Amino acid sequence: MKTILLHPSYFPSIEQMAAVAKADKVIFEVEDNYQKQTYRNRAYIAHSNGRLLLNIPIKHTGKRRKTKDVVVENDFPWQEQHWKSLQSAYRTSPFFEYYEDDLEPLFTETVSNLMEHNLKIFNLLCELIGIDVEISKTTSFEKNPDITDLRILVDAKRKTNFKAEEYTQVHQANHPFLPNLSVLDLLFNEGPNALNYLEKQQLNITE
Repeated sequence: MKTILLHPSYFPSIEQMAAVAKADKVIFEVEDNYQKQTYRNRAYIAHSNGRLLLNIPIKHTGKRRKTKDVVVENDFPWQEQHWKSLQSAYRTSPFFEYYEDDLEPLFTETVSNLMEHNLKIFNLLCELIGIDVEISKTTSFEKNPDITDLRILVDAKRKTNFKAEEYTQVHQANHPFLPNLSVLDLLFNEGPNALNYLEKQQLNITE
């Protein structure tokens, strides 16, 4: 039935995964040019002080290149830092320990290609959440495709109209509800109920 076009993202937002949960098929854009300040290499989680950015450093070439050719900069121990941040943020959440062993290899096994890593993350998240969706990749870049184009969701600066239903977050005693974080926040707080939550959310995606 519904086919959507998305960019592979680093631990995608709840809005993006809600769109995935409602879809029958996801086509990933793999022929685009890389752009900075997007969810291609960043994600937000909840920490005791509020939103915390997890950012993957990439090797810069000074030239335009396709996202599928972007290489991760591993001179900086970003994986170790991200994993420690997740442990610090969510170790007291209801379901962190339940998913910890499945997720840890993403932070201990060497990463080279950004897009391959994001696709690996997506497949694991679908498995953990229980999302059954057909996946394929683009073979050419189309500015105006004839399917539901949700590539805009990769823009980290975009103001979203997404009104997420509130759920109990582990740090809610420290700050108000933080909407549309990485789906990891939902998974660690809601566990097996994450899929039901995603399927119930109303999307209003505009550019």
